[in-house]
Amino acid sequence: MMSNYSYRILKQEGRAKRAEMTTVHGTIQTPVFMNVGTAAAIKGAVSTEDLQSIKTQVELSNTYHLHVRPGDELIKELGGLHKFMVWDKPILTDSGGFQVFSLAGLRKIKEEGVTFHSHVDGRIIFMGPEESIRIQSNLASTIAMAFDECPPALAERSYVQPSVDRTTRWLRRCKDEIARLNAMDDTINKKQLLFGINQGAVFEDIRIEHAKRIADMNLDGYAVGGLAVGESHEEMYRILDETVPYLPKDKPTYLMGVGTPANILEAVDRGIDFFDCVYPTRNGRHGHLYTNHGKINLFNQKYEKDMRPIEEGCECPACKTYSRAYIRHLLKAKEMLGMRLCVLHNLYFYNTMMEEIRNALDTGTFASYKKQKLEGMLTPENA
Repeated sequence: MMSNYSYRILKQEGRAKRAEMTTVHGTIQTPVFMNVGTAAAIKGAVSTEDLQSIKTQVELSNTYHLHVRPGDELIKELGGLHKFMVWDKPILTDSGGFQVFSLAGLRKIKEEGVTFHSHVDGRIIFMGPEESIRIQSNLASTIAMAFDECPPALAERSYVQPSVDRTTRWLRRCKDEIARLNAMDDTINKKQLLFGINQGAVFEDIRIEHAKRIADMNLDGYAVGGLAVGESHEEMYRILDETVPYLPKDKPTYLMGVGTPANILEAVDRGIDFFDCVYPTRNGRHGHLYTNHGKINLFNQKYEKDMRPIEEGCECPACKTYSRAYIRHLLKAKEMLGMRLCVLHNLYFYNTMMEEIRNALDTGTFASYKKQKLEGMLTPENA
């Protein structure tokens, strides 16, 4: 599967990797944070032009949500997701597996796949490995994720082991289906990549065994899934410490759904390249903003007359122009511009932090950068 892209490690510091991944939709500098646009848009009235201006490298959309609305076949008819949302850089689509398990109250898991009710109109939908890959092929994303089951982090071993075994069998089916679709004439992106997902909850032995099995399948990249779903940060770091060494080092690694700036710094240190998380957008929409002095909540009374930007020296569209006092007013007045400015700031903060991480790895100073960044975020500003 190697002809579709190249992945080159440029620098290493301990287990931390600084790499470059070249895809059919452009080059990704890693470590990278993917900006989450579930339904082909970042929540908070953020446009594709905005994404270009805040240093976004990869946009992430959701297979399940786009299948339900507007429909992946419609998106294919209109030329694929890149053309639909007018975005020319890489897109990763997650498989819909997580949504099937988190949104679907009524669901039935079988070997073929999962039957569940749409959260939009209640209709019955069936999704298995082949269906998930077909939808992602219609969307024509750069990277497709394998369809897996995401067991709860604190599930019993007796549940987790058979679930992981099924995920492995589903992965083989995903691999066969993407190879079939990439060879078809009417496929928009014939160089679509496939990442497999490591599962196993908090059981190191299941995680390691599964990592070995999927590493043998020579996929384009490997994700660690099923973390940040109820276990402690310490448990997450322990699982990464144990598992990542068994994933191919010469392939990209992706920690799904993680996380806080501190989580990202710790996971980079453990060999992770790719991240995504709804925190910066979701928190932004509620006036919670990330800064180098930790998080601030703009709803606090003390910002009512604060004419400073969200963060001094920040070059994001919000900080370059507007004050905390004004943005706070917008949020309280429920003006959409308030949410939009907060989301732009948070995504810019994350994307800039990833840029700083890459620069630190380039210069061999990641350990000291990480220490300084973590200490700074624990020291509240005098405000």
